[in-house]
Amino acid sequence: MRAIKCATPENIRKVDEDIYPGGDIFTTEDGDFIDLEFQMNDFNEDELVKYVELAESLYKKHQRHVSIYIICPKGINVCVKECEIKSEADFTIKLACIQEDPCKLVLNVIKEKVKNGDLLNGEDMFALSILPVMCNPEDRNYYRKEYFRIINQIS
Repeated sequence: MRAIKCATPENIRKVDEDIYPGGDIFTTEDGDFIDLEFQMNDFNEDELVKYVELAESLYKKHQRHVSIYIICPKGINVCVKECEIKSEADFTIKLACIQEDPCKLVLNVIKEKVKNGDLLNGEDMFALSILPVMCNPEDRNYYRKEYFRIINQIS
Protein backbone atom coordinates (compact mmCIF):
# COMPACT_ATOMS: atom_id res chain seq x y z
CA MET A 1 0.00 0.00 0.00
CA ARG A 2 1.33 3.42 -0.97
CA ALA A 3 0.87 6.14 1.60
CA ILE A 4 -0.09 9.59 0.37
CA LYS A 5 2.35 12.27 1.52
CA CYS A 6 0.48 15.38 0.35
CA ALA A 7 -1.70 17.04 -2.25
CA THR A 8 0.58 17.75 -5.19
CA PRO A 9 1.46 21.46 -5.39
CA GLU A 10 0.31 23.35 -8.49
CA ASN A 11 3.84 23.99 -9.78
CA ILE A 12 4.63 20.25 -9.72
CA ARG A 13 1.36 19.00 -11.20
CA LYS A 14 1.23 21.65 -13.94
CA VAL A 15 1.16 20.26 -17.49
CA ASP A 16 0.97 22.00 -20.87
CA GLU A 17 -2.14 24.13 -21.44
CA ASP A 18 -3.50 21.87 -24.18
CA ILE A 19 -3.49 18.85 -21.82
CA TYR A 20 -6.20 18.07 -19.31
CA PRO A 21 -4.85 19.25 -15.89
CA GLY A 22 -6.21 16.34 -13.85
CA GLY A 23 -8.50 16.15 -10.87
CA ASP A 24 -7.25 15.79 -7.31
CA ILE A 25 -3.60 14.83 -7.66
CA PHE A 26 -1.61 13.52 -4.71
CA THR A 27 2.03 12.62 -4.22
CA THR A 28 2.90 9.37 -2.47
CA GLU A 29 5.75 8.93 -0.01
CA ASP A 30 7.68 7.31 -2.89
CA GLY A 31 7.21 10.40 -5.07
CA ASP A 32 4.69 8.78 -7.41
CA PHE A 33 1.44 10.49 -8.39
CA ILE A 34 -2.17 9.49 -7.81
CA ASP A 35 -4.93 11.31 -9.71
CA LEU A 36 -8.47 10.83 -8.42
CA GLU A 37 -11.22 11.60 -10.94
CA PHE A 38 -15.02 11.71 -10.88
CA GLN A 39 -16.26 10.97 -14.40
CA MET A 40 -19.39 13.05 -14.96
CA ASN A 41 -20.03 12.17 -18.61
CA ASP A 42 -19.84 8.99 -20.66
CA PHE A 43 -16.40 7.40 -20.71
CA ASN A 44 -15.45 7.14 -24.36
CA GLU A 45 -12.27 7.13 -26.46
CA ASP A 46 -11.80 10.90 -26.11
CA GLU A 47 -11.97 10.65 -22.32
CA LEU A 48 -9.45 7.81 -22.26
CA VAL A 49 -7.05 9.76 -24.50
CA LYS A 50 -7.37 12.76 -22.15
CA TYR A 51 -6.23 10.68 -19.18
CA VAL A 52 -3.43 8.98 -21.12
CA GLU A 53 -2.10 12.41 -22.16
CA LEU A 54 -2.16 13.57 -18.54
CA ALA A 55 -0.32 10.45 -17.34
CA GLU A 56 2.29 10.70 -20.09
CA SER A 57 2.85 14.41 -19.43
CA LEU A 58 3.33 13.95 -15.68
CA TYR A 59 5.62 11.00 -16.28
CA LYS A 60 7.69 12.88 -18.89
CA LYS A 61 8.10 15.84 -16.53
CA HIS A 62 8.98 13.88 -13.36
CA GLN A 63 9.88 10.30 -14.41
CA ARG A 64 7.57 8.95 -11.65
CA HIS A 65 4.77 6.38 -11.89
CA VAL A 66 1.30 7.88 -12.37
CA SER A 67 -1.87 6.12 -11.19
CA ILE A 68 -5.21 7.48 -12.36
CA TYR A 69 -8.35 6.27 -10.59
CA ILE A 70 -11.61 7.17 -12.33
CA ILE A 71 -14.90 6.78 -10.48
CA CYS A 72 -18.01 6.53 -12.66
CA PRO A 73 -21.41 6.95 -10.99
CA LYS A 74 -24.56 5.15 -12.07
CA GLY A 75 -25.88 6.40 -15.38
CA ILE A 76 -22.43 6.90 -16.93
CA ASN A 77 -21.84 4.67 -19.93
CA VAL A 78 -18.41 3.12 -20.36
CA CYS A 79 -17.96 2.99 -24.13
CA VAL A 80 -14.39 1.63 -24.32
CA LYS A 81 -13.13 -1.85 -23.62
CA GLU A 82 -10.31 -2.63 -21.25
CA CYS A 83 -7.09 -2.86 -23.20
CA GLU A 84 -3.34 -2.51 -22.91
CA ILE A 85 -2.08 1.00 -23.66
CA LYS A 86 1.38 1.09 -25.24
CA SER A 87 3.47 4.00 -23.99
CA GLU A 88 6.98 4.89 -22.91
CA ALA A 89 5.45 6.33 -19.72
CA ASP A 90 4.92 4.32 -16.54
CA PHE A 91 1.25 4.65 -15.60
CA THR A 92 -1.94 2.80 -14.79
CA ILE A 93 -5.53 3.84 -15.30
CA LYS A 94 -8.24 2.15 -13.22
CA LEU A 95 -11.95 2.63 -13.78
CA ALA A 96 -14.59 1.85 -11.16
CA CYS A 97 -18.36 2.13 -11.55
CA ILE A 98 -20.27 2.89 -8.36
CA GLN A 99 -23.92 3.16 -7.48
CA GLU A 100 -23.52 6.20 -5.23
CA ASP A 101 -24.23 9.73 -6.44
CA PRO A 102 -20.88 11.55 -7.04
CA CYS A 103 -22.47 14.89 -6.12
CA LYS A 104 -23.26 13.47 -2.71
CA LEU A 105 -19.68 12.24 -2.34
CA VAL A 106 -18.26 15.66 -3.24
CA LEU A 107 -20.65 17.45 -0.90
CA ASN A 108 -19.73 15.11 1.97
CA VAL A 109 -16.01 15.71 1.44
CA ILE A 110 -16.57 19.48 1.50
CA LYS A 111 -18.81 19.28 4.58
CA GLU A 112 -16.14 17.24 6.35
CA LYS A 113 -13.50 19.88 5.54
CA VAL A 114 -15.73 22.63 6.92
CA LYS A 115 -16.51 20.56 10.02
CA ASN A 116 -12.77 20.04 10.63
CA GLY A 117 -12.06 23.76 10.20
CA ASP A 118 -10.06 23.21 6.99
CA LEU A 119 -10.03 26.05 4.47
CA LEU A 120 -11.79 25.34 1.20
CA ASN A 121 -9.54 25.86 -1.81
CA GLY A 122 -10.57 27.12 -5.24
CA GLU A 123 -11.35 23.62 -6.51
CA ASP A 124 -13.59 22.97 -3.50
CA MET A 125 -15.46 26.23 -4.05
CA PHE A 126 -15.86 25.53 -7.76
CA ALA A 127 -17.11 21.99 -7.10
CA LEU A 128 -19.54 23.28 -4.50
CA SER A 129 -20.87 25.95 -6.84
CA ILE A 130 -21.54 23.54 -9.73
CA LEU A 131 -23.18 20.77 -7.69
CA PRO A 132 -26.69 22.15 -8.39
CA VAL A 133 -25.96 21.94 -12.13
CA MET A 134 -24.25 18.54 -12.07
CA CYS A 135 -26.81 16.71 -9.92
CA ASN A 136 -30.07 15.11 -10.95
CA PRO A 137 -32.65 17.83 -11.70
CA GLU A 138 -34.90 16.70 -8.84
CA ASP A 139 -32.03 17.27 -6.36
CA ARG A 140 -31.12 20.83 -7.42
CA ASN A 141 -32.86 22.64 -4.58
CA TYR A 142 -31.19 20.40 -2.01
CA TYR A 143 -27.72 21.15 -3.41
CA ARG A 144 -28.50 24.85 -3.70
CA LYS A 145 -29.53 24.97 -0.04
CA GLU A 146 -26.38 23.11 0.99
CA TYR A 147 -24.29 25.50 -1.10
CA PHE A 148 -25.89 28.52 0.61
CA ARG A 149 -25.48 26.94 4.07
CA ILE A 150 -21.79 26.27 3.55
CA ILE A 151 -21.10 29.70 2.05
CA ASN A 152 -22.84 31.36 5.00
CA GLN A 153 -20.97 29.13 7.44
CA ILE A 154 -17.50 29.95 6.08
CA SER A 155 -18.05 33.65 5.37
